Amino acid sequence: MKTILVTGATAGFGAAFARRFVRDGHRVIATGRRVERLQALAEELGDSILPLQLDMMDRKAVDRFVDSLPADWRRIDVLVNNAGLALGLSPAWESDVADWDQMIATNITGLVHLTRAVLPQMVERNDGLILNLGSIAGDYPYPGGHIYGGTKAFVLQFSLNLRADLVGKNVRVTNIEPGLVTGSEFSVVRFGGDAARAAALYADKAPLTAEDIAETAAWLVSLPPHVNINRIEMMPTCQASSALAVKGK
Repeated sequence: MKTILVTGATAGFGAAFARRFVRDGHRVIATGRRVERLQALAEELGDSILPLQLDMMDRKAVDRFVDSLPADWRRIDVLVNNAGLALGLSPAWESDVADWDQMIATNITGLVHLTRAVLPQMVERNDGLILNLGSIAGDYPYPGGHIYGGTKAFVLQFSLNLRADLVGKNVRVTNIEPGLVTGSEFSVVRFGGDAARAAALYADKAPLTAEDIAETAAWLVSLPPHVNINRIEMMPTCQASSALAVKGK
């Protein structure tokens, strides 16, 4: 049994991770901003869930989070850096800078601070796994993806550079890079709460699901401690990378 810390566990990928890990016999520290959803998850899954409020934009709370855990929950075998968001689709010159700041604070700053808080114990034990939730947006640019794609490109490079620091140690790091996925609040948040517009994005398609991402994470957790998967790029069969766009005047 492993102790797994999952950020952003109130919905979507995070909730799917929690359910899958508990089903596999592990216990989960489930964090997020919406306490009532975390409590509902704990009621559903029982004593294997420790629900704790954590806002990834609150740097001080993130920095002291590990030390604030109950003593018998402080050994973290797996860190799943899942919390993240995308806001807006406007071109860069029309975007709200406050949206940019929130994406950077959550997708980058919060992630690196929590990683720094957890990593020393993994290095000391010579054992551990960090799963970072990236995106194909970190590899493939698209209009309106300026800051979100930039944050996910950072997560990819941060993951690879962590492995460079950790070479020779049994502390693993994987960047999971999903493409089109349903079963999360991602698009609703990005479209400013417009659920109909978000639903239209997936109409007549068979996208990946949150459970597909959780299945992948479960496989990564199950691997022997000497096996590191650097990155996993995932797309449904209804999606593929396309040719570069060229437009005239």
